[in-house]
Amino acid sequence: MTDTAPVRELRLVVTVPDYDEAVRFYRDVLGLPELADFSSPDGRVMLLGAGRATIEIVNEDQAAFIDRVEVGRRVAGHIRVGLEVDDAAATTKLLADGGASVLAEPTRTPWDSLNARLDAPGDLQLTLFTELGN
Repeated sequence: MTDTAPVRELRLVVTVPDYDEAVRFYRDVLGLPELADFSSPDGRVMLLGAGRATIEIVNEDQAAFIDRVEVGRRVAGHIRVGLEVDDAAATTKLLADGGASVLAEPTRTPWDSLNARLDAPGDLQLTLFTELGN
């Protein structure tokens, strides 16, 4: 292992059928800052800042447990995006008003966070979470 991490950035690339709706939702409703617009005659692409990135690897049993805690049943595919927010309840309402479908309202979890689950544009399932122990 070297002294520097081999990966400098995690970039989640989401291909969407309605580009304008997805940009409106993630940039304008969720408030992710626009970092760059690389659109050209060949296609449209926008980079939005989403804070620090991590990869959380879980096995099927843990994924099922998380779904049961947050939603009450197994609903997520193999990719789910978790976003830490200051207020999970307020952000859930904001995103629902902005076009997301709420799968589960904020729920206190055994790991001491308040988590909500939503279906968002781009066919992404989002977990919004607020750490309560801090």
